[in-house]
Amino acid sequence: MLAGRLGLEKARIPHADRHGLLWLDRGRLEVEDGCIRFISAGGSLPSGNYQIPHQTVSIVLLGPGTTVTHDTLRILAAHGCALAAIGTGGVRFYTSPPLLPDTSTIARRQVTLWADPQSRLAVARQMYTIRFGEEVKARTIEMLRGMEGARLKRLYELTAQKYGVPWQGRRYDRSNPNATDMPNQAINHAASAVEAAAAIAVASTAAIPQIGFVHEDSGQSFILDVADLVRHDVTLPIAFGAAKKALKSPSENLERLVRVQAAEVFNREHVVSQLIDHIKALLGEPVAGDVSKSSGGEATTAGKPLTTVTQPDEQAPPTAVPGS
Repeated sequence: MLAGRLGLEKARIPHADRHGLLWLDRGRLEVEDGCIRFISAGGSLPSGNYQIPHQTVSIVLLGPGTTVTHDTLRILAAHGCALAAIGTGGVRFYTSPPLLPDTSTIARRQVTLWADPQSRLAVARQMYTIRFGEEVKARTIEMLRGMEGARLKRLYELTAQKYGVPWQGRRYDRSNPNATDMPNQAINHAASAVEAAAAIAVASTAAIPQIGFVHEDSGQSFILDVADLVRHDVTLPIAFGAAKKALKSPSENLERLVRVQAAEVFNREHVVSQLIDHIKALLGEPVAGDVSKSSGGEATTAGKPLTTVTQPDEQAPPTAVPGS
């Protein structure tokens, strides 16, 4: 037991020593004899009564079919364990109280890197390097965005060919996103699902959603930045895979097909874990010469990831999972 503020005492395990994320669905989260227990109705966990190690995880993710008692929220808050309501497999992010981490490292690094134009550009370039799989030489954010547009146009065409889906180009009306063809609608739905996974990752690392490096105006700019890191490998395969199924079965609801496809991909590819890893690598602890000038006069960033990485197993029962 550690003495707390104003003389209060409560058990505290640093988040760096915890096991990351815990995924639960189809059941009731309640308190029994001072312990948090999950009464599973047979969703991702077999039916049964499970004790939840709330002091050794950073965030509990509640999927569809779950209820939670007020006493559970009180105990989770007392031990610094966050709780979020999500869609199946993390395809939606409905609500989450703040994580209140025991260190502000990531948030402070995020603000520091964002506030300096050179380091902001360096992080943005790292993001595009992750996306494109090769070093990006652009000297401005606008140049990066231009490169993205050209590459995405070609990527849309190649992915459509791969899945055998007719493609007439990217069209998106923000005021009426459903007023377009099926592949474009599928991309819109898939983007929403991946943004939810990114929101979970941002919340889990206690990064600041509003401070983005590529996106600027949105209240979830950093979430959009993080979601774009897997646009090539996750978002488009989900979208065109679902569109292919919808073309074969016109009676099927396209949004539902996308959600099912996304949940399967998130589970199989550990997408949330990937995104958490990316955030920690981009905003990790600084090393000597963190922001410098290369021989070409371009800003470069050398950062190392935090020593702990979340690798949750969505299929596993509520026991220790490698992590956060």
